[in-house]
Amino acid sequence: QVQLVDTGGGMVQAGGSLRLSCVASGLNFENYVMGWFRQAPGKEREFVAAISWSSNTTPYADAVKGRFTISRENTKNTVYLQMNSLKPEDTAVYYCAGARRFYPTTAVSQYNAWGQGTQVTVSA
Repeated sequence: QVQLVDTGGGMVQAGGSLRLSCVASGLNFENYVMGWFRQAPGKEREFVAAISWSSNTTPYADAVKGRFTISRENTKNTVYLQMNSLKPEDTAVYYCAGARRFYPTTAVSQYNAWGQGTQVTVSA
């Protein structure tokens, strides 16, 4: 059974850092573009970052560019999101997601495997 387990969320002060991890099982990890999305209360789920199987292509949302870094270790079936210089507006539930594609997509609808979400709260 396909399973994505995303962990690493928590509460931090503005300017702090967190590293999210997502471990995939039940799929051929190399065939999947992986991504991170976030959803704040009352808002739609939005794209944060994505990464190709080779890690050569890594699009980022403008709001996080320069602060967040996505990476993956295919031998460990794991994708990471390093979040630095966190801001209160980064507060959201963060979801790991997978899409069986060879090129990253920013569209929520193109992802068909999702983690359960991990809460990130950034206080001022």
